[in-house]
Amino acid sequence: MAKFIHAMIRVLDEARSVEFYRTAFGLEIADRFVFDDFTLIYLRNSEADIEVELTVNHGRSDPYDLGDGYGHMAFCVDDLDAEHARFTAAGLAPRKIVAFNRDGALMARFFFVQDPDGYQIEVLQRHGRYR
Repeated sequence: MAKFIHAMIRVLDEARSVEFYRTAFGLEIADRFVFDDFTLIYLRNSEADIEVELTVNHGRSDPYDLGDGYGHMAFCVDDLDAEHARFTAAGLAPRKIVAFNRDGALMARFFFVQDPDGYQIEVLQRHGRYR
């Protein structure tokens, strides 16, 4: 059986991205590896073994083109309203909270936030399949 261990995104500014993921999701640097042309930074928190891998390509100054293939990453939280308020107070500019229903029942409550490189991140209330 395979185990999902990380999702990688390319970022321009290591410090800016690390601070965003720390502030937004409590992710801390688990490992950091510097190579000649790039640096890999692995972020995680105590909630899960899955990590976000940030790749910083040295010398790059142009923003990455996210194209039309990238969807989003998702995190779930215990109190969506409190997290939305915390994101707002921290200046992270979360979008409005949305309730998504299916067959007359709540399927999900969530909001989206954008990281410094334009990646979309969904923040979901722990509920149903989102645990």
